Amino acid sequence: MQSFPDLALEMVETMRESAMANPGNAIAFQGSPGANSHRAAMEACPECLPLPCFSFEDALDTVKAGKAGCAIIPIENSQHGRVADIHFLLPESGLKIVGEHFMPIHHALMAKGKGPFTAAYSHPQALGQSRHFLRERGIVPLSHADTAGAAAFVAEKNDPTLCAIAPAIAAELYGLDIIEENVEDAADNMTRFVICAREAIDPATLEGDDAITTFVFEVKNIPAALYKAMGGFATNGVNMTKLESYQKGASFSATMFYADIIGAPGDPAVDRALEELAFHCKELSILGTYRQARARG
Repeated sequence: MQSFPDLALEMVETMRESAMANPGNAIAFQGSPGANSHRAAMEACPECLPLPCFSFEDALDTVKAGKAGCAIIPIENSQHGRVADIHFLLPESGLKIVGEHFMPIHHALMAKGKGPFTAAYSHPQALGQSRHFLRERGIVPLSHADTAGAAAFVAEKNDPTLCAIAPAIAAELYGLDIIEENVEDAADNMTRFVICAREAIDPATLEGDDAITTFVFEVKNIPAALYKAMGGFATNGVNMTKLESYQKGASFSATMFYADIIGAPGDPAVDRALEELAFHCKELSILGTYRQARARG
C-alpha cells in the first residue's frame, strides 16, 4: 500500500476496509482509485467493491488469498497491443478466467498549471496510446505505475511544467485541471479486460451461449509441430480468434502460445480439436471458458 501516492492512500484505505468486510463482493484491480481498471470494475459489476492493488501480481494474489472474489486485468489494447503478461501471470497464480469486458478508453491531459509542459506522466500503455499527441507538442513521456497514480503524483509535485494523462475522473479526485480531453491518438481506442477467479466456470453451464475458451500450450520441438497442432481447429471448424507466441526460459528454444477459440469443451468439435492439439503438445493448460462479452467476426 505504501507504493501508492500519498494523495491516493486515504481512498485506498477506505476501499480496502470495505472490501475486507465483504471480500466475496470485492474486485481487485491494478492502479490507484480513478484508474481505467477501476472504471472497468465498476462497469463490469456495478455492485462490486473495487479494491486497488499496486501491481497486476498483487491483484491476482489478493484473489488467490481470498481477499477478493475476483480480479479484473487489462490484457490487450486495440491501439497499443498487449497490456499485462497474463500468459505468465495467470498460469502462475492458479486462477481461471471467468469473464471478459471491453471498455472504450479516453484519456485527458491534466495538470496544476496551464503549460507549456515539459513532461507527461502516465502508464506506458496510455503514453503509447497518446504518443502522437505528445510528440507533436514536444512533451516528454515519463512512465508511472498507473494512470490515476500519475495524476496523484503530478498533483503532489505541484510543478506547473508537469502534466498527467489519465481518465477525466482522476482530475476531480486529485485536484487537477483538465487541459484537454480525448488526447488518445485513435477515437476507437478499446481495451479488453479479463475477469479472474479461483474457480473456473463449468463449460456445461454455458450451453446455448457464445463462449470463449482461452489456453496456453507448448508444441513438441519437431518440424511442423505448430502446423499440425493447428490443423485440428481447421478440420473441425473451430474459429481461433487469437494466437500469440512468447518465449519460455532463456534458451529461446521453447515457445509457448496463448490462444482464444470460440466454443467450449463439451462441444464435440472443440473436444476433437483440443485432443488433436494435445497430441502435438508438450504442455497444454486451459485458462478458462467464459461467455463472450463481444461477438467476434
